[in-house]
Amino acid sequence: MLGSFSAEAQLSRRQIKKNSKRMTGFKGKKNTFAKSRQYNYVGISLNGLNYLGDLSPNSSRYSTDFKLTKPGVGLSFGHRFGPFYTLQGSFMYGTLVGDDFISADPYQQDSRFRYVRNLSFRNHIKELSVTAVFDLYQNKNTYISRVSWTPYGFVGLSGFHHNPQGKVNQQSSLPEAGQWVNLKPLGTEGQYSDLPADAVNYGLKPYSNFQISVPFGIGIRYRINDVMDFNLETGTRYIFTDYIDDVSGNYVDLLYLNSDLAREMSDRSTELNAAVSGEPRNIEARDATSGPIIAGNGGYDSYGGYGREFLYNYRGKSNNKDIYFVTTLRVTYILGGSYKKAKFR
Repeated sequence: MLGSFSAEAQLSRRQIKKNSKRMTGFKGKKNTFAKSRQYNYVGISLNGLNYLGDLSPNSSRYSTDFKLTKPGVGLSFGHRFGPFYTLQGSFMYGTLVGDDFISADPYQQDSRFRYVRNLSFRNHIKELSVTAVFDLYQNKNTYISRVSWTPYGFVGLSGFHHNPQGKVNQQSSLPEAGQWVNLKPLGTEGQYSDLPADAVNYGLKPYSNFQISVPFGIGIRYRINDVMDFNLETGTRYIFTDYIDDVSGNYVDLLYLNSDLAREMSDRSTELNAAVSGEPRNIEARDATSGPIIAGNGGYDSYGGYGREFLYNYRGKSNNKDIYFVTTLRVTYILGGSYKKAKFR
């Protein structure tokens, strides 16, 4: 009897020591987001695109003309990895536009030289992006019990194709009159011209139609039902080119450009009508701003537009890269989502 009691006491001491060691090494329960709670979704979106750059209404870094907002469409696929974060891939197609005739006030000090410049463009954007989405309110459970709404932020990386175009003035004597033409092959700032070594823009390389950007922004997501959500978001694309609008550096002597079409699309200050709308320009305001016509530009007429404001030959300002931002309305559908309510008898 005494031997049995001694053996039990010894076992008890061993168990206490073992439990103490477990408690000492306990680091808490690992908080994982079970695979059964992860899910995929697809989405379709309607977008509004706005441009900020050399053809903005005025010199403010974030000046844009909301009258020139253009629509776009998009598709997306996402995977929720955790209670706060999702990885999303998206494709977007949309158009950016800028127009000095529409955006620049010929009587406002900050924009009247842009009105004289009279440049315009459109650019069809095809964008592929991958973004990390971070929710403010966490969703610990399955998609069925996800939060009814949450604000979120996103940041990522995208690649896009762009191709700036300009519309040749209907009153032009060129065969392309009234047509949209690709601006990059024209080298409107002397990219393909044999410029002398002392000329402005000497050695300027053509820009690429393929670019990368950093998309970032904020949004809010609402739950529609068990398997559908609605998103409203606004995002900025920080890009690494200043040629979304085909405008960046200085004017070049028109004599050195390779064609009459390049000369006409490079300097449009003498045109009497707006290229895109065909409306008559305010010639009185143009002349009052720029003064007499500039001579010696390769023998071609020109007026002192944007560059005259700075007493230099600027066509644009290359020290600020272009930006565009996108406002998005998106509806998403959770893939493989099924939920059956319990039946009570």
